[in-house]
Amino acid sequence: MSDNHVGRRLREVRSWRRLSLTAVAGLAGITPAYLSMIERGLRPVTKRAVLEALADALQVAPTELTGSPFPPTDAADAEAHAAIREIETVLSAVDLGVDPGVAPVPWPDLRDRVVHLNTVLRPEADYAAQGRVVPDLLLRLHTAYVRHPAHRRDVLVGLLHTYHAAAVLTKNLGVRGLPVLAARLAQQCAEELDSPEWLGFSVWLRGSVAGAQGRAHQLAASVRGIDRLSRADGSNVRQAVGMLHLNAALAAASMGDGGTARTHLDEAAALAEHLPEQRENFAFLHFGRPNVGVWRISLATELGEGGKVVELARRVNPDELPAKARRATYWTDLGRSLLTERAGTDGGIRALVTAESIAPQLVRNNVFVREAVADLLRRARRDAAGRELRGLAWRVGVAPVG
Repeated sequence: MSDNHVGRRLREVRSWRRLSLTAVAGLAGITPAYLSMIERGLRPVTKRAVLEALADALQVAPTELTGSPFPPTDAADAEAHAAIREIETVLSAVDLGVDPGVAPVPWPDLRDRVVHLNTVLRPEADYAAQGRVVPDLLLRLHTAYVRHPAHRRDVLVGLLHTYHAAAVLTKNLGVRGLPVLAARLAQQCAEELDSPEWLGFSVWLRGSVAGAQGRAHQLAASVRGIDRLSRADGSNVRQAVGMLHLNAALAAASMGDGGTARTHLDEAAALAEHLPEQRENFAFLHFGRPNVGVWRISLATELGEGGKVVELARRVNPDELPAKARRATYWTDLGRSLLTERAGTDGGIRALVTAESIAPQLVRNNVFVREAVADLLRRARRDAAGRELRGLAWRVGVAPVG
């Protein structure tokens, strides 16, 4: 473990590329002094835009700089990481319309398993439990697609849900390649289903899990998806369009384009305001006013609007969100923004600890949390807050200083 993981790896990759500080800083759009401070552990990397710009400048994936997936820090985290190999095996082996050769399961039983995944395991952000379920469920659903033709449309929706879980699970554990593979397989199912909202969902999912590899493509694909759905209507379609606007907003914010980010965010907010009170929670994405509020906080955090984030947070009640991942995101981004000001250190630590208590597997694998905690450790004094901070640092895998 290291308290300057990103800075150390950044220096190693830059040396390997035989590039000067000035050259890399110029390519990344930052100053050589700022890059030097990152490499020496004097400044953390707190925004996607900076991390991705540095990765682009060095022609490596962002994960080459973060070192993810990170080593597990507890038994549940270890179990979640252990499931990755089986998920990879299944994702590499399955093809829509090809019987994978496992014993068939009656459709009602499979349907109940998908419901359990969506209503229990995913809302809990329990990647270890999902890892035990997802590989076998994918195989059984592919078998059902071939052997139960009367249920094919329902099976396709089940596959879309399960690929969604596989993509998010592997992405949030820091795995490269598998999230995009799961999203592409989901896209095949959506194309076979030929339903506007699910086609929009597949575009959203692919952009959501692959954004760091190409923000411009994520933005363009989201806009194309929005345009394609403009000829369709219905509550589910509007929810899919709303999520595409949020994807576009994040892509723009990650490229430093605050104006475009706010335009798409406002479009999403308008859609959320006009959704009917009684509606299906399409794809279990929880699109609506509370979720848009959390996204607004995330985007302001990404754009470096620390003071604004605190004000925005007062307007959001995270307890309105049933998904623990979204509630943890609220507290994570609030904590990261508070930590940009020294007067907010105590509140920032409390917010990060709260986020960790809600969704530990998610928060402990978040590179920006690790960077923020490592930076705090370098300046923390040995008081009560320092001890709380060092406990959090140990749990997220950052070695305490001293």
